[in-house]
Amino acid sequence: MTEIRVPTLGESVTEATIGRWFKKAGDAVAVDEPLVELETDKVTIEVPAPSAGVLGEISAKDGETVAVGALLGQINDGAAGAAAKPAAAPAKAAAPAAPAPIVAAPAAAAPPKAAPVDAPLAPSVRKLSAESGIDAATVPGSGKDGRVTKGDMLAAIEKAASAPTPVSQPAAAVQVRAPSPADDAAREERVKMTRLRQTIARRLKDVQNTAAMLTTFNEVDMSHIMAMRAQYKDVFEKKHGSKLGFMGFFTKACVQALKDIPAANAEIDGTDLIYKNYYHIGVAVGTDKGLVVPVVRDCDHKSISDIEKSIADFGRRARDGQLKIDEMQGGTFTITNGGIYGSLMSTPILNAPQSGILGMHKIQDRPVVVAGKVEIRPMMYLALSYDHRVIDGKEAVTFLVRVKESLEDPARLVLDL
Repeated sequence: MTEIRVPTLGESVTEATIGRWFKKAGDAVAVDEPLVELETDKVTIEVPAPSAGVLGEISAKDGETVAVGALLGQINDGAAGAAAKPAAAPAKAAAPAAPAPIVAAPAAAAPPKAAPVDAPLAPSVRKLSAESGIDAATVPGSGKDGRVTKGDMLAAIEKAASAPTPVSQPAAAVQVRAPSPADDAAREERVKMTRLRQTIARRLKDVQNTAAMLTTFNEVDMSHIMAMRAQYKDVFEKKHGSKLGFMGFFTKACVQALKDIPAANAEIDGTDLIYKNYYHIGVAVGTDKGLVVPVVRDCDHKSISDIEKSIADFGRRARDGQLKIDEMQGGTFTITNGGIYGSLMSTPILNAPQSGILGMHKIQDRPVVVAGKVEIRPMMYLALSYDHRVIDGKEAVTFLVRVKESLEDPARLVLDL
């Protein structure tokens, strides 16, 4: 028998939610075949089979929260696995030798109704109880010996959400809405938020509550960058095997500006400021499950082609759900490009604990005055959101001007000016 356990999920990630099992008990499995999908705060991870055999008992069901190292299930040898499923039926009458001390003893020691009082609540149940304000003792349990499961708590929370909130009910962390009129309710669809979406919501709200966020704007004439891209894109793709986009130029321009304005590459730690003399640039990527921000490390030592390759690879794997947790950690500054969706201007929100994020937008032909004459130029609005606790207004404006200068005169990127 081989145990299936929750793998190490990465720095600061201690638990995950069971997304779905790809196999059911009794199914044959091969080595390294994906067995179960885990949703963490940052990515979705597939846990492969550690050995070949037959999937035995599944210890953690869909929707349950599990800690690192927790038992998910077990794989039995082919012969043993075939007998595992029939043995499950008489387990209550004649408990098998191995689980007997754990499963049978509590049932014999106390009546079923007393077990929920004496038995400790599962961590996931305690967490949901604390967040929702619903006392787990008041929830009917459907687990063994009447224990309250995570599913029971979720059902109780959903029931409370669909009913009018009593005036006396304490404020809860779970947002509860007023019920819709019957005609509207029949046309609504209730879908549970994924763990990633819940984390995004919590982190973004934390930023608003913590940082003194402000946004400054500028615009950049993209004529020279677009001309350079048009001239070299075919040669670039032939040599490097990736397309020449704008992100490489913007990343290098931001690194130059970060060197000039170190505060934009810093973060607060208690009463200290941590200035980072390395440049790990996060690049926001939209996926079906939400926004993720993989990090291109040491961009000051990478060429534009290296950066473009990394971003293309991250984007592809993000959409396939194949990013690793450590690839989304350690960023010092973030770039987000709403222009690919048609955004003309926006105020990006900080990616905590970073102190700055640059928003790119749609390139649009606009009349501008050049040397006393009105000309049509491809213009892009830039937005820098920053933490005013760390970055002064003068530094923020100067940072954005440095980015603008580098993009409007790309020779500055080559000459490190």
